Amino acid sequence: MPEATLSIIIVNWDGMRFLEGCLGSVFAQAFPSLEVILVDNGSTDGSAGFVKERFPDVTVIENGSNIGFAAANNRGILSSRGKYVLTLNNDTVLGEGFLAELLRAAAASEEDCGMWAPKILSFHDRDVIDSVGGLLVYPDGLARGRGRLEKDAGQYDREDVLMPSACAALYRRSMLDDVGLFDGDFFAYCEDTDLGLRARLAGWKARGAPGAIVYHYYSGTGGSHTPFKAFLVERNRLWVAVKNLPAPVVFISPLYTIWRYAVQAYGIMAGKGASGRLAEGFSALGLLRVVFRAYGEALRGIPLMLEKRRAIQRSRRVRDRDVVNWLRKFSLSAAELGLKD
Repeated sequence: MPEATLSIIIVNWDGMRFLEGCLGSVFAQAFPSLEVILVDNGSTDGSAGFVKERFPDVTVIENGSNIGFAAANNRGILSSRGKYVLTLNNDTVLGEGFLAELLRAAAASEEDCGMWAPKILSFHDRDVIDSVGGLLVYPDGLARGRGRLEKDAGQYDREDVLMPSACAALYRRSMLDDVGLFDGDFFAYCEDTDLGLRARLAGWKARGAPGAIVYHYYSGTGGSHTPFKAFLVERNRLWVAVKNLPAPVVFISPLYTIWRYAVQAYGIMAGKGASGRLAEGFSALGLLRVVFRAYGEALRGIPLMLEKRRAIQRSRRVRDRDVVNWLRKFSLSAAELGLKD
């Protein structure tokens, strides 16, 4: 393979405790045509210095502050030179032969395939799924990894893929050149849903690579159920919908959101799933404040998102009917979002 067939971009923010395992697993791969770029978002735990000393082959880009997961990935991608780009969370460990298997899947795919989703399993319980076959989407723009917390018995290995999770996602550079990078306005969360939908609207396909296995310490850096994460997810999912979904779906999506809120309210009262975990950290009033703040920020950003939507729609190569079929085929229920962890 030519030099730098693959560029790995790892965004880090005070994640030094994960870096030995993550980078160690990367360099344990028998894959010579590789560049690794770590983008450090103003860490204060000595991460950048540790990587420079322990892994001198890694290119370290240091940001003076936390510019967000999306913008930091973009900075790494723009500094890279590989034909393929792998975004990789710092709280992951690659399985044996991961890179070779992932690139084998890419080489076997059609030229109009621009994204690949490896099999992401739990770091702590390695036969439990974090995400297999990428992301599923709820009609109001929220997404979740397929099969999360199920026992992995290969049940999704032959399933079609809508888009990968940026936790571990392989992208063809020519696709990124065509549709653009992550939306930096998102800061973090849902940026992979947005990029994946933009790419699908532009006619690019996605494939699974279940033979490429990576282990993930879920929300190891950002925290699993924090007010800030809840704010970003709720704001950003609205922007995903406005930018990418067909107008009729956007108009009826509030009905889906109301139903989701009802299910999540039940989860909070019953102490079930992600809703119950979220409520453990703060009061009902605190939750309402998060939601109102998210909507306030989202609405202020709508003019900009509509401008982006117009650009996306101008370059789209699929019909509304196709998008609606995706939402049916790769759909999530409100129960999966509200009552599962």
